[in-house]
Amino acid sequence: MRIITGSARGTKLATLEGEATRPTAERVKEAIFSMIQFDLPDAHILDLFAGSGQLGLEALSRGAEKAHLVDRSADATAIIKQNAQKTHLWDRCRVVTMDFADYIRGTKGEKFDFIFLDPPYGSGMLKTALEKLAQSEIVADGAWIFCEDETDDIFGGDEALAEKYNVEKQNRYGRVYITVLTLKK
Repeated sequence: MRIITGSARGTKLATLEGEATRPTAERVKEAIFSMIQFDLPDAHILDLFAGSGQLGLEALSRGAEKAHLVDRSADATAIIKQNAQKTHLWDRCRVVTMDFADYIRGTKGEKFDFIFLDPPYGSGMLKTALEKLAQSEIVADGAWIFCEDETDDIFGGDEALAEKYNVEKQNRYGRVYITVLTLKK
């Protein structure tokens, strides 16, 4: 796994051993960033289930202003810090060891332009994160929320939750779906 382009292009990133995290495939990452490449300069990024930090760091490498990289695992945030230093992007990162729900609830005065949600598949955390984001003040007007899951029903059949979002795009990459959302205001 590496940074694809930008100031840290080609830098190989460390990941946790074992099944604890599942890095986003390079093909999927390339598709995501081809959608937003011209909107990244000066953007504020939230990588809420950061794992190795690859999505937030890729955004920074491509010109985003700052990224908050959140993971509840101390082992994961140690890897994120290592990767942020290796890519020389550390000064534009905020690495947080915290549960995603606590982070959303406790964050004040921040607005994010791009939010990456890639929780463990089948955990129910994606739906919960979308519920909490819809109730929060951290989603900037027009922000894009990228959801990675193994199913195309990211709302888990919850029609009330689905009504709070616009589905801008949805594509399948092998067994993975990437769904791009905007929050209805």
